[in-house]
Amino acid sequence: MLHLGFWACYFLLVFIALGLYYRSNHDISRVMNALNTILLFAFIPSVGSFYSYYFLLFARYLQKKKIFQSIFIGILISLVVAILAYILLRFFIESGRIIDMDEGGKNGRSTAPQTILVMTIIGLLSGGVALVMKGFITWYNEIKLKEILREKNHEMEMMLIKKQFDPHLLFNTINNIDSLILRDAVLASDYLNKLSDIIRFVLYETRANEILLLKEIEYLEKYIALQKIRTANETYVFFSVTGTIGDKLIAPMIFIPFIENAFKHTTNKKMENAITIKINIDDESIRLTCENKYDSKTVPQTSGGLGNELIKKRLSLIYPDRHTLEVNNDNELYRVNLIIKNG
Repeated sequence: MLHLGFWACYFLLVFIALGLYYRSNHDISRVMNALNTILLFAFIPSVGSFYSYYFLLFARYLQKKKIFQSIFIGILISLVVAILAYILLRFFIESGRIIDMDEGGKNGRSTAPQTILVMTIIGLLSGGVALVMKGFITWYNEIKLKEILREKNHEMEMMLIKKQFDPHLLFNTINNIDSLILRDAVLASDYLNKLSDIIRFVLYETRANEILLLKEIEYLEKYIALQKIRTANETYVFFSVTGTIGDKLIAPMIFIPFIENAFKHTTNKKMENAITIKINIDDESIRLTCENKYDSKTVPQTSGGLGNELIKKRLSLIYPDRHTLEVNNDNELYRVNLIIKNG
């Protein structure tokens, strides 16, 4: 509708200008000749520049904040389009299909630089309108997308929170801590504090769209520590973080579904290195590698469930074109590799 409105106004102005100029002249042939001349002189530079700016210049340069390159490429586009339009105009004049408005074509070639300059300015003006229109449409679409993202993200995080507060998991953890009190009250108190921190994190920290990566890692450490209460095997879980965390940000609870899925499907707690969780941080990306061994005869592990389907939707909304997710299931080893690009 915006495009139709713009070109409707464009032609309306052309017809008004022709009407005012030829208001006392009723020679239809001269009016039609003037209309054809205007179409070649103004309309072709306008269309060429408008859609070159709209589809090429905005997306490749202006949207990426390459201001000086945008200015240079914009002027170059309008100039090239103006030259092509002028060549086409001269072709029609030389072929006699259009009568030159300037003394029958005597001075047509001598005024070529001025004509091309005016056509270039017309192209620049039309291109400027295209950039404003494209910018408005992009801004409006981003508002709609952010609203959808906010709603979907809220729904998904509520599902994640409900999943994390599985009563079975919560009661088991409390029972494990309770049984630990008689053996080591200090350690039991430490685990109880970890459980309290996890509940506080899930209830309050996850409300933000992004949190410090440091807080997300601390949450994972406490979650893994609580899971390890259920086994005396010191080598059951291997968890490591490499790289500089710094002040990097990440969407809350983006890793936990994969880690939870690993604990869920690894039932043999006597197995060495049954679960391996690695987080690698560098200047370009944050990488999660989560592997778990399982017995396909007793506990077949599939690629479905919350840990994959829901997180795929959430990742596509939060990190469109900025993440890579690979899931491999081979030889009773389930492996998830998630890379989130920074910036």
